[in-house]
Amino acid sequence: GRGISNRRQVAVFFSSFHRFGSVHSLQSQQKQMTDMNEDVPEDAPAHCPGTSSEDAGKASACSGCPNQSACKTAPKGPDPAVGEIGGKMSNVKHKILVLSGKGGVGKSTFAAQLAFCLAGQDKQVGLLDIDICGPSIPKMTGTEGEEIHQSNIGWSPVFVDENLGVVSIGYMLPNADDPVIWRGPRKNALIKQFLKDVHWGDELDFLVIDTPPGTSDEHLSLASYLKEANVDGAILITTPQEVAVIDVRKEINFCKKIGITILGVIENMSGFVCPHCNCSSDIFSASSGGGEKLAADYNVPFLGRIPLDPELLKACEQGRSYTAPGEKDTAPRRAFNALVTRIVSEVEKLHPTNGL
Repeated sequence: GRGISNRRQVAVFFSSFHRFGSVHSLQSQQKQMTDMNEDVPEDAPAHCPGTSSEDAGKASACSGCPNQSACKTAPKGPDPAVGEIGGKMSNVKHKILVLSGKGGVGKSTFAAQLAFCLAGQDKQVGLLDIDICGPSIPKMTGTEGEEIHQSNIGWSPVFVDENLGVVSIGYMLPNADDPVIWRGPRKNALIKQFLKDVHWGDELDFLVIDTPPGTSDEHLSLASYLKEANVDGAILITTPQEVAVIDVRKEINFCKKIGITILGVIENMSGFVCPHCNCSSDIFSASSGGGEKLAADYNVPFLGRIPLDPELLKACEQGRSYTAPGEKDTAPRRAFNALVTRIVSEVEKLHPTNGL
């Protein structure tokens, strides 16, 4: 394949948004509503029929709306990309989303290390980073400065190992410190291209998808585009304290509302195990019962706990596997490996495959 320069790659995305109208009208399109059948911009007039409706731009309520022209000319009906993505994902045995309503709880840490651990078990693994505004996966996989390549079969991931490929907007920025200042439609279009155009290889055992915090554009787009892809489900990450748990409750309700199976809840940063005496201390208090009670309250599986471990931080900072062969056998590593074993068991029960 041929390399695509970072600046040119970003320009490709901008050129693909012509169907939304001018940049001004594009930026006026705001986040999708939770109802997947309605797409109502924030500045829309009362009784807006939604941008995906057959009446978009034509109804009486559209008169005077700054989005009227864009809505009237935009394609209507089901997005044909949904079926195309479903077909593309048919060679991926298991699709796992990593979610949390809260930022800073360790979603990207877990997603990256889950991918490393699965690859270490000789699985073919893809890691897709859809955190458009905060892409940390390149750092956590030791692939900063790499570029995505394009060939006649699609975009090629950046390969950490021969059986672990990664895709992130972080490989496409002109400068790693540049902010991505995009509204919903631009993010959604990029997510669609990631799902539709990336060629992961002939077959993947696992595709791990790292997401930003919240329940907004990226999550709605992902759920919409993957509706025919037979997604296994979502792993929800929390930390013990109530300030995190209250937001993960929202994420559970989000998943239930739009039909995403919840594989289970993981409590990250759950105590600190002293490397000298092996005693455990609770750094963050689970004042309301933490992840285990949260899972029980919503009748979803509690997958387990990951203790705080400076070695896990080092692995992420250095872009390497925390559970690689030769690493010291510690209680936190055993806990992490046990989690991965349980996740593989859960997805295999849901969607059995031969020879996995």
